[in-house]
Amino acid sequence: MTTTTLKEPLRGSPAGAATREPRRRTGRIRRAGLPYLLLLPALILELLVHLVPMAIGIVMSFKELTQFYIRDWGTAPWTGLGNYKVSVDFDAPVGEALLHSFFVTVAFTLLSVGLCWLIGTAAAIYMQDTFTGRGLLRALFLVPYALPVYAAVITWVFMFQHDNGLVNHVLHDQLHLTDKPSFWLIGDNSFYALLTVSVWKGWPFAFLIVMAGLQNIPGELYEAAALDGAGMWQQIRRITLPSLRPVNQVLLLVLFLWTFNDFNTPYVLFGKSAPEAADLISVHIYQASFVTWNFGTGSAMSVLLLLFLLVVTGVYLALTSRGRRTGDV
Repeated sequence: MTTTTLKEPLRGSPAGAATREPRRRTGRIRRAGLPYLLLLPALILELLVHLVPMAIGIVMSFKELTQFYIRDWGTAPWTGLGNYKVSVDFDAPVGEALLHSFFVTVAFTLLSVGLCWLIGTAAAIYMQDTFTGRGLLRALFLVPYALPVYAAVITWVFMFQHDNGLVNHVLHDQLHLTDKPSFWLIGDNSFYALLTVSVWKGWPFAFLIVMAGLQNIPGELYEAAALDGAGMWQQIRRITLPSLRPVNQVLLLVLFLWTFNDFNTPYVLFGKSAPEAADLISVHIYQASFVTWNFGTGSAMSVLLLLFLLVVTGVYLALTSRGRRTGDV
């Protein structure tokens, strides 16, 4: 009786090479697909948490969705671009109020981002020097950023009280800078109160990012500049700020997006109805949606806000990338 045994192809034979090639290809595919497989749970969560509600909001912006259809919003009649026309009709009350809120938000964002960056950068540069208690001071600087937003803002609400608030006590009773105690949570002063709270809780983030960026600047540059007779301001202008340009480009964009979309600070500070001087667009859209129960118009305002931020972000990235290429050349 004759038996046939199957032998493994020799390594040097064509059959062995043909067998190894699919195995190598399979191994490469597995290695290339592993990062995407690891990212899959995060992508699914991002889809469920952000993209799906965003898509639903866009659909709602084309519907006449009011309190009468809130139980079954899918049955709300289509209005096309009607909600957008109402939102951008600046001669009508709705559009005029939205335009005013937009200008208030732009002014607030520019001032808040500028002050946060300025204070954070100055504090980070100051912290580069070695002195006693530097570690403790760094920790204290980060306290506003580490505190929960609601706890921090509620504390400021008590401090801004008219009769027994700490702000009026210091400015009026001790320093005598005002003729009478001021109302900080209503009227025109509400803008300055909101700006103060925003800068107070935002500048530690700028401080943290700039301080991390300063660690990558070689100390030899400052030593050489000092030997050449450069003073502190010349070193900051010629070495520190140019070296921090990539860090500042990302930092300013993040601060701008966070501040422009900030809802928690004005909502906790003023409640559902913010004063006209501090009517940020995030709270304005909330009022248009959940106070007047006109979710279609509120969704249209949200889509317009999203488009504006996308345009600003795209233009900013294009300008900064062009400036970076010009600097490299």
